[in-house]
Amino acid sequence: MQSAEESTTLADWIAQRFGGVPPQSLIVIAGDASPRRYFRASYPAKTAHQPPITYIAVTSPASENNPAFVHVCRLLAEAGVRVPHLLHYDLDRGYLLLEDLGDETLLPLLSSDSVGAWYGMAFRALQLMVAIDPRAAALPLYDDQRLGTELNLFKDWFVQTLLNYPWQQAHELVFNQLSDILKRNAAEQPQVVVHRDFHSRNLMCLNNGELAVIDFQDAVIGPLTYDPVSLLKDCYVQWPRSRQLAWLRNYQVDMVAAGVLSATPDLETQFIRWFDLMGLQRHLKVLGIFARLALRDSKPNYLNDLPLVVAYVRQALTLYRESESSVASFADWFEAELMPLIVTQPWYNECTLQP
Repeated sequence: MQSAEESTTLADWIAQRFGGVPPQSLIVIAGDASPRRYFRASYPAKTAHQPPITYIAVTSPASENNPAFVHVCRLLAEAGVRVPHLLHYDLDRGYLLLEDLGDETLLPLLSSDSVGAWYGMAFRALQLMVAIDPRAAALPLYDDQRLGTELNLFKDWFVQTLLNYPWQQAHELVFNQLSDILKRNAAEQPQVVVHRDFHSRNLMCLNNGELAVIDFQDAVIGPLTYDPVSLLKDCYVQWPRSRQLAWLRNYQVDMVAAGVLSATPDLETQFIRWFDLMGLQRHLKVLGIFARLALRDSKPNYLNDLPLVVAYVRQALTLYRESESSVASFADWFEAELMPLIVTQPWYNECTLQP
């Protein structure tokens, strides 16, 4: 719960935005994996037959890159992507006041029957993002250094800290060889505006049927397949690989039509490889992030999502071990050294991916 001082200070700041009138209530609501704190600020309805007028107020420490949030919010809105309207902000204090989009994320609404329509809307949002000129977007590059730093989360937090595995020089060699492949895979793709966490918990379903995008402050200029793999190989829900590849194929066709990709005889095979290896990088990173959230940030529920992420990693390693010797070496080490430790973890259960 928020402290009385925090609530009063935030309420005073909100009141200043509304002619000195404080909100009728300021209630903490569920947040995300970050240190940001979210509150619903309510004002009385204009008439007796209308609901209260509500806003989302955010306290966000400087570590959360608040200037980037403001910049990306404007960038996406100007491109036609549905994002929360940014009403007021104070970067010095780390205060934001946003449109209230409600509480319905996409995740609980997904089913085998409904997912096609929802993902169609999600891919349309991605198409709008890809259409933004990356040279004018003023976003950081998702370069080798940034990608390598993220991969190290797997080594530092999942392997050494959560599994308590003694990391040695031989493991570093195997890990670095795989990292080199993943870096090359990312670099050889078209570089576009990338949300970097585009999944079912960061998509909001609005009362008017729109799909809105949130949690976009970490956007970068990066590989074309990063956001599609975040969506299709979601860490919180899985779909058969056959459906993943069908959605991916449709997106590939759209990207060719948009001029982002060039039609070549081997494009489909190449695009799937980009997608799978991008997913491998993302899921290795996520193993580290979820371990860190549990151990450092006292958010143990993220451990419950690790089995699906482990399954994604093992699937990608299996798919490419025959064609990539560095993938084969890493896969052998992962299966021989890490899986015996993983299966003993209290959070682990066997997760079988659908074909």
